[in-house]
Amino acid sequence: MQFALRTDVGCVRALNEDAAYAGETLFVVCDGMGGHNAGEVASGLAVSALREALDGVKNPGIRALRTAVERANAQVHAAAADDPARRGMGTTMTVLWLSGEQAFLAQVGDSRAYLLRGGVLRQCTHDHSMVAEMVRQGRLTPEEARVHPQRNLITRAVGTGRRVEVDFFEEHRRVGDRWLLCSDGLCGIVSDEEIARMLSQSGLEETAEALLRLALSRGAPDNVTLIVAEDETGGEAG
Repeated sequence: MQFALRTDVGCVRALNEDAAYAGETLFVVCDGMGGHNAGEVASGLAVSALREALDGVKNPGIRALRTAVERANAQVHAAAADDPARRGMGTTMTVLWLSGEQAFLAQVGDSRAYLLRGGVLRQCTHDHSMVAEMVRQGRLTPEEARVHPQRNLITRAVGTGRRVEVDFFEEHRRVGDRWLLCSDGLCGIVSDEEIARMLSQSGLEETAEALLRLALSRGAPDNVTLIVAEDETGGEAG
């Protein structure tokens, strides 16, 4: 896999509470919960705990990924319980893990994973947020959700409870697939149509930089983190 990673504090926040990792087969974006204590601690701890749990795994798959996310949740939750200053901290977590011909995804919160295949962009994860649920129920349009005053309220997070509810997805890999993992600091102000166009047009570094610059040009009220990756070793070209 080739990849490019960008993270920025944005134009409003004083602290970057996002954390991310990009490697040969593992990609993670975590967004520490804004408005809670030590969001940057939660996101950083979640990324490191996940990496440690998956290091050396001999049988990659959903089962191993579930164990890793649960371990990350336990570590963040324990760290919050041990320090009153960190009480209530938590983080989103979006994971892409590649093995053989399969791509495994894990999702908690409202960071996202997108797949561009054959020129068509698809959001592969479901947002765990109040407004996303209202959209699924037909009570809000996607356009209304984008500007809703409570759009940042998430319904699931890593570390806020002893147990965490996680969504898992599996995709068959294809050569030429382009993946985007991002915090809502990007997808909250850059449309899917714009993401699809930019992912299709240029190299990974140029694409990552262009997406970040577009978010910043629009005032970036939140931290912005993104990973763009291209699959060079998957199955047949899609």
